[in-house]
Amino acid sequence: MRVATDGNVPARAADYAREKVGAVIHLAHRPVLSARVRLSRHGDPARPRPVVAQANLDVNGRLVRAQADGESAREAIDRLEARLRHRLERAAGNWEARRGGVPSTAPHEWRHQSEPAHRPRWFPRPAGEREIVRHKAFALRVCSLDEAADDMDLLDYDFHLFTEAGTGRDSVLYRAGPTGYRLAQATSPRAGELEVFQLPVTISEQPAPVLTTEDAVSRLDLLGLPFLFFQDAERGRGAVLYHRYDGHYGLLSPADSP
Repeated sequence: MRVATDGNVPARAADYAREKVGAVIHLAHRPVLSARVRLSRHGDPARPRPVVAQANLDVNGRLVRAQADGESAREAIDRLEARLRHRLERAAGNWEARRGGVPSTAPHEWRHQSEPAHRPRWFPRPAGEREIVRHKAFALRVCSLDEAADDMDLLDYDFHLFTEAGTGRDSVLYRAGPTGYRLAQATSPRAGELEVFQLPVTISEQPAPVLTTEDAVSRLDLLGLPFLFFQDAERGRGAVLYHRYDGHYGLLSPADSP
């Protein structure tokens, strides 16, 4: 297990993180090939929970991620351990259900699986200082809404960029609306187009705006949103621009051609 700190967290916190995360690894349903933990402290003294703890586990080739914050390193690590435990137990249960071929039909099955995140908002960096410091291009997974929600929960994300299996369109699933999940696509789906799913979800009727990356940055700042799903004007593909916790931007986009 590798534990990294940003220098603003006490050295003893690394040992505590190694102990707490190591204690839940046995819950994984498959061999854990690697484990990485990162501890960092934001420089803004006004933040109520300035310490962020993040864990990434490679469970036999599948990433399981958890993140939490706290007033102190110990509090952040304790919350991280609880969230990671929840995700590993869920991963094991979902794998057993898939192996048995018996999907759950219980009402609101998806709703109870998400606990409060205690997520830190991004650092309030002045707009003129913000840059896109990370651009991750990857092959989008082709999957149903149920599978996308499963991936989003295991990765501890608030949104997930993927290719919806029924329509073949770039899509983003995110946490919002009366059901807890909302879907947006490059163009809104027609009735019956989406792959069969059980997830309680609301569907946006608005197509994703066609923007350059520069225009997307301007719109994100103007609207004050945590992220923006848009169609890249140059490539004609879906992309997500989002606020990082350090106050800069991150950009997600498909690596493959349509």
